[in-house]
Amino acid sequence: MKFTLSWLKEHLETDASLETIGETLTRIGLEVEGIHDPGAALAPFVVARVLTAERHPQADKLQVLSVDAGAGPMQVVCGAPNARAGLLGVFGGVGTYVPGSDMTLKLASIRGVESNGMMCSARELELGQDHDGIIELSADAPVGTSYADYAGLTDPVFDVAITPNRQDCMGVRGIARDLAAAGLGTLKPLAQVYRMASLEPVAGEAAGPDVRTDDPEGCPAFYAQAVTGVRNGEAPAWMQAKLRAIGQKPISVLVDITNFVSVDLGRPLHVYDRAKLSGGLVARKARAGEEVVALNGRTYTLDERMTVIADDAAVHDIGGIMGGEHSGVSADTTEVVIECAYFTPEHIARTGQTLQLTSDARTRFERGVDPAFLDEGLAIATWLVTEHCGGTPSAVKRSGTPPTDSRTIIFDPHLTRDLGGLAVAPERQARILLNLGFTMGAIDHPDAYSDALFATIERAWPVTVPTWRRDIDGPADLVEEVIRIEGIDKVPPVPLDRIPGVAKPTATPAQKLERRVRRAAAARGLDEAVTWSFLPQADADALGGGEWTVANPISEALKVMRPSLLPGLLTAAARNARRGAGASRLFEIGRRYLADGEPLTLGLVLAGDKHARGWRDGKAVAFDAFDAKAEALALLAMAGAPVDNLQVMGEAGEAWHPGQSGTLRLGPKTVLARFGMLHPTTLKAFDLDGPVAAAELYLNAVTPKRASGFARSPYAPPALQAVRRDFAFTVPAGLAADALVRAIRGVDKATITDAHVFDLFTREGETSMAVEVTLQPGDRAFVDAELKAIADKVVAAAAKLGARLRG
Repeated sequence: MKFTLSWLKEHLETDASLETIGETLTRIGLEVEGIHDPGAALAPFVVARVLTAERHPQADKLQVLSVDAGAGPMQVVCGAPNARAGLLGVFGGVGTYVPGSDMTLKLASIRGVESNGMMCSARELELGQDHDGIIELSADAPVGTSYADYAGLTDPVFDVAITPNRQDCMGVRGIARDLAAAGLGTLKPLAQVYRMASLEPVAGEAAGPDVRTDDPEGCPAFYAQAVTGVRNGEAPAWMQAKLRAIGQKPISVLVDITNFVSVDLGRPLHVYDRAKLSGGLVARKARAGEEVVALNGRTYTLDERMTVIADDAAVHDIGGIMGGEHSGVSADTTEVVIECAYFTPEHIARTGQTLQLTSDARTRFERGVDPAFLDEGLAIATWLVTEHCGGTPSAVKRSGTPPTDSRTIIFDPHLTRDLGGLAVAPERQARILLNLGFTMGAIDHPDAYSDALFATIERAWPVTVPTWRRDIDGPADLVEEVIRIEGIDKVPPVPLDRIPGVAKPTATPAQKLERRVRRAAAARGLDEAVTWSFLPQADADALGGGEWTVANPISEALKVMRPSLLPGLLTAAARNARRGAGASRLFEIGRRYLADGEPLTLGLVLAGDKHARGWRDGKAVAFDAFDAKAEALALLAMAGAPVDNLQVMGEAGEAWHPGQSGTLRLGPKTVLARFGMLHPTTLKAFDLDGPVAAAELYLNAVTPKRASGFARSPYAPPALQAVRRDFAFTVPAGLAADALVRAIRGVDKATITDAHVFDLFTREGETSMAVEVTLQPGDRAFVDAELKAIADKVVAAAAKLGARLRG
């Protein structure tokens, strides 16, 4: 929903700033998606006078102009046929961006003649489609002034997101009403806005047009009025400016009036060329197979559920959605029928969905327009037509009855505090509801409110809902109205007391572990995937085969219950690669289906480039087994596994690459994870190229920590600085670094807080492995003898593994 600031102020008497209006709209539930200042793009353009116009020496269709833009004569080459001496137009100098041409002007030489800018057309400034000549301004246009200021193009445009329940705010009038209720001004009387003596229909002496509704379910009410002797030219400048500002293209004054009223009042209308009709108009159900050529030029085939407007010969309107091309007005139109009907929202929505047809009218009718505004809407439309097109109106013809039954809700003002959490004075609540159009007993308008009259209302207020608010259904909706206008930001944060029957947290330790690991995986940059629990037989066989097969699968691709989470992730990675993804970092938490149970498992796949190629690293870097191991260790740590005590043992299995995979174990039997590079044969089964790292964590094998009932002691940093010592060993071929590090850590667990390999190389058949050992003193510093004793123990522990201190 778009509208300009000046348009809003035609309905709302206010001095509020642009920023205040924008903030208030969002605060009361009408979210502002943007505020666009059209004058900003036109700020560099100025009014300029053409002093002289001479023929270009090298081109017959070009002229060399001398232009004064307020700073003295400048030479400009121009190809517009209407460029001439004395003309006042719009000039853009060197460095100016031209929005309609998407270019920035430069000092240029055109056929050997220097040009210092350009005189602009309407299309180049995105002010219309005219490109036959440059813009011509009136003789009083001041040279050198901003064109945007001179033309009044500095009116900010609001773009507001209207939720489906707020059909009343699909017009500028409804938005102004909400702002007035929020205290940002006073809503002007509608007759004053349109400069009408009253909103009563102006009925002429001639009989009204022949209209009726034979479909009371889809079109309960069909009102119309004819106007003869009209002239259908261009709409007045103010109306065209409003429509252009919100992105609508002016067509003709008759069409523009219907579009203007639709946006201004949220009241869609339609105008027929009476000379193109055969007999009267009737709202009826379409006949199966009937066709209509709509105003968008497309032909639509209708069915018997759809409401249409037709004459004796053909369908002319898809009721409430779009008019027909054959009966549309044109420049030759002299007699029109103005339609103002009410269409049932549910029928409009169903027809629009079936035909895949959207329009501004459908957007409003399917939300629900005001059924009580037919006479007023028709009166305003007829007044605008006679005011700008001339002509004589006929009598008003009414067929059917709109659903205007009033709804009264018994409302206790204390419910605002009890249900909404905000205490608002009853008098304030009453004024809010009255300003929004609700009535309360004898009080039917904010001006009718008085403390004495208000005092006559009992605690339970009889609140009558206005006809334009079909979303209000009960007392809770009235609480919402009061709270949003008063300010939801004023609702204090109050913790609720747990009452009997309210459940306490019931997450099991396994569920908490799953949530914790899921968050950790996402925080490490992995993308969560959710794949099928069923696999094709070939995919399951690639990872060792499945234990359970569905006897009657819905598809051969969903036949085997997954023995591993990796097949689904590998399929997803292959799909990403086929769509051009350079890398896939995927994880999934779910169940594997084994012969002895359904253990909780986390699978992850790292495919593609770990780092893209760049000027620093050169070629792209692929993932390797150490990346998978790092992810596995980090996630196991978050799961609560004692990662410092884990051992890397053996290879992960036949589906994994030998020598580039392993298992993480807690003792020789308890496998917590498998990690490494997948075997090329496995990758081929999933149509994957290049190396792929993966890991599978068996979360069911992680022993949950016992609840001690006490909070852990606070962290106390060591009082003394740690001591680091480096040891370089010559080790036997095949000795795992992990085995050496674990042996060193076991020398003195109280003193040795860390040990890790920092250098590794092989020379002349021998492997050298250097380990940094961190020693943390207790309440006093180490003496040399203590350090030597620890070093001797480290060397002795390494010697048991066949490692010797390098000389």
